[in-house]
Amino acid sequence: MTATQMTSRPTLNLGGFSPTFLGLEIKRLIRNRRTVLFTLVMPPVFFVIFGTASDYSSNYAFAHGNVTAFIAISMAVYGAMLAATSGGAMVSVERAQGWSRQLRLTPLKPVAYIVTKMAVAMTMGLASIVVVFAVASVFGADMPIWVWISTGVIAWLGSSVFAAFGLFMGYLLPSENVMQVLGPVLAVLAFAGGLFVPLADGGWFPFVSKFTPLYGLATVARAPFTDPSAATLAVAVLNLAVWAGVFIFGAAVLFRRDTQRV
Repeated sequence: MTATQMTSRPTLNLGGFSPTFLGLEIKRLIRNRRTVLFTLVMPPVFFVIFGTASDYSSNYAFAHGNVTAFIAISMAVYGAMLAATSGGAMVSVERAQGWSRQLRLTPLKPVAYIVTKMAVAMTMGLASIVVVFAVASVFGADMPIWVWISTGVIAWLGSSVFAAFGLFMGYLLPSENVMQVLGPVLAVLAFAGGLFVPLADGGWFPFVSKFTPLYGLATVARAPFTDPSAATLAVAVLNLAVWAGVFIFGAAVLFRRDTQRV
């Protein structure tokens, strides 16, 4: 497609958002076997390691189910975060290929582009949650059906924060380094946010963790299962909203700056 053909199209509503472009991006992501295996295999494997390693996991009641269910929710959040971040960070490859500059010739606006990439990343995040929950149901996770659904939906919607984070990092780092940096960063965020190890009450670490990006998503996603206090839930929602704003704004600014260098 030539630049003349691209610019001759009428400007679309919603900042140039195109369902056709969204569909093409989703198909392109599904064809990436490495990304699919990385986001659909690792989280359920982690669940099997952490969720079935001890006999007490499925035998001991906890909150609205058992310990295995609590771990399943945590790994579902981790899978959604990993998939959404990886999907967003793929923009670094597009930058290296000059694709983001070509998009400057289309009616697509920065915000519409960010929304499209986030939707693509969240598609893989949804698949990761479904796989983790399917494996968890086989390995003894027990909680009411409404908790399965509500925690899964919250984990999926909340993963949009990390889709924006992936985009932000994809524009911030060179393509050859982005995933090498994101891997350790996501592991640290998961630990700091209480995803791998529950946060105890009191002390400096639980206090600091409330300011990390994953604390909000982990707490809100677990809320239907654990029934946290209103104050705890309010802090988590505020955390999620603030980090979402930071990452979306940062990704939009970096996208505009990158595409202006044509």
